[in-house]
Amino acid sequence: MTAHTSPHGARHPRVGLFCTCLVDTIRPSVGFAAAKLLEDAGCEVDVPPQTCCGQPAFNSGDRATTRALAEEMITAFETFDYVVAPSGSCAGMIKTHYPELFTGEPDWAGRVERFCAKVFELTSFLVDVRGVTGVAAAYDGTVTYHDSCSGLRELGVKAQPRRLLASVEGLALEEMKDADTCCGFGGTFCVKYPDVSNAIVEKKAANIAATGADTLLAGDLGCLMNMAGKLQREGRAVRALHVAEVLAGMGDEPAIGEPAEKGAKR
Repeated sequence: MTAHTSPHGARHPRVGLFCTCLVDTIRPSVGFAAAKLLEDAGCEVDVPPQTCCGQPAFNSGDRATTRALAEEMITAFETFDYVVAPSGSCAGMIKTHYPELFTGEPDWAGRVERFCAKVFELTSFLVDVRGVTGVAAAYDGTVTYHDSCSGLRELGVKAQPRRLLASVEGLALEEMKDADTCCGFGGTFCVKYPDVSNAIVEKKAANIAATGADTLLAGDLGCLMNMAGKLQREGRAVRALHVAEVLAGMGDEPAIGEPAEKGAKR
């Protein structure tokens, strides 16, 4: 069984898929993978017109811009039963930090609280809300998994992706040392503190390589881009994919930072 679907005749939950800026502009295949997984879990999926969740502005101290983006986000998605993002970083931003943007505003507070309650990271939604126990996918290789900071610490996402990966035919998971340690990306952090960021990702790349895994997985595209870039600059033969791509059976796509002509998994 791959998912708990609605009984015959029952309305499927309406899910608004928040694709995120990076998925939209850098790797749309993650969005398609997320949509497939949600539909396989018995959901009706829609992708409304959307903008940034506001995290870059929030982390830079620009509360006015963050607030404006939060209002747009809430307005675009609040009619859905659930809002799901293939990113612990963006989902964590919404659930954790949106409420503080509207503190002391009775006209908004209840609306924001109701909205944040239905926002989930993708693998957490599949496992914790929809009761998905496995996926119909195969991947011939050894993978290692990086726990992104926001997904882990703000949303408690750790066991869920591993539970789903355990059902992927042919896949072996080899845990890396300090899997839950920051990769050094941190959004604007890597721009403000490039030397510190590089030192952190250098350690992460060494831990990844030490596993002997041929593929790196994670649930946040920003983290994956940062780690993939470092691995490639060091000449390490490790592919990087979003966990949704493997779970959706799209592991043959060109890896992150890999030319299309090299793409297919061997």
